Amino acid sequence: MPPPPVLPPPPLAIQANQHIYSDYFRADFVEALDRNILQLLDRVWFRSRLIGFEDFPERNNPERPLIFASNHSGMAFPWDAIVVLAHMWRTLPGQRGLPRPLSAPLLSQSTLMNPFQVKDFWKKCGCVDATTLNFETMMYYQDHNLMLYPEGVPGIGKGFNNKYELQRLASSMVRHSITHRTDIMPFYTINGEYLNPYAYSWEWLNRLSKKVGIPFIPLGPIVLLVLLQPWSFYMAYPAQLNYVLGSRIKPYEMITKDPADLTREDYTALSEKVRLLMQAEMNEAVAKHGQQPYRWRELWQRMKENWRYFPFFLPVAWPALFREFERLYVHEGRRDFKMQLDKPGAWLRMVWRNPFTLTFFIPILGWIPIAIRGYKGHRIGEKP
Repeated sequence: MPPPPVLPPPPLAIQANQHIYSDYFRADFVEALDRNILQLLDRVWFRSRLIGFEDFPERNNPERPLIFASNHSGMAFPWDAIVVLAHMWRTLPGQRGLPRPLSAPLLSQSTLMNPFQVKDFWKKCGCVDATTLNFETMMYYQDHNLMLYPEGVPGIGKGFNNKYELQRLASSMVRHSITHRTDIMPFYTINGEYLNPYAYSWEWLNRLSKKVGIPFIPLGPIVLLVLLQPWSFYMAYPAQLNYVLGSRIKPYEMITKDPADLTREDYTALSEKVRLLMQAEMNEAVAKHGQQPYRWRELWQRMKENWRYFPFFLPVAWPALFREFERLYVHEGRRDFKMQLDKPGAWLRMVWRNPFTLTFFIPILGWIPIAIRGYKGHRIGEKP
């Protein structure tokens, strides 16, 4: 058998940027977070299912990552991404095929947009800012696949009236698929639209909110609660999250001319073809898996089965849970630890050790210390 061909090295700009692979990503952070927090939240609150992932997709091009692409859950904090990545983390042997996400830079430009202000949460979990250079650099990454939400920020900010309607897809996804001859693996987040239902969006308001590092402001039932109880800024309703794997898409087989001759208009047209393919599959997935978004009876059963962990599976207890996790992992430097969530008085002890938690429960005025800490050292307005 002849030896495999020697591939040319990446361009110099890519080589210089490959530090992004490991600048922030901490596998032990992900493992500890999943073991201590996310497994419980998923088991009781989100009850996620991976549908069609039994034979996890293999790379068609061994030297390039697959591009996993999903729809955004409109008007909700990105729990849909947190849950699916945690679920894949605990089910993929060795995490070899685990996708690493490209994420909207707004999520990491201020501590405010990290869950309960756990600093660098997204990046420690493996997220990389979605810039042109970073996307190209990640196409040379060998350890994991790649994941993105090609609707971008408009996908997060679409109102409930646009639920399950794919917004315009970033043409960069198609361009990189063609350039590197790697497949797009769509998967569809079903019921994520019900993490914050009946919330609507106004573009003029979203433009203002982006100036302070918030991708969108949802106007709906939760708005008053956010003012009175700041912890609800990060909350999610107990939608049962289904992730349905779609069919491989090969944009490089959809073109009739040399890739070097493709124009911006060509890529825009190809992106629309991909969007229509994904939209059709997502409609089928919604019809099959999205008719009972909450499954209240199942939720109540899971609560009863995990009653010894009360109240930590409820959103009202998440501020203390995440603040205590950061204290143990960051401030005490512990790694192989187990949070004793089933011990009497555990929530009160967490609040005592993390008094900043109380600000999440102070009506209106609590937002002052939250904003001060959340915007300290922010990079809003800077180019990533």
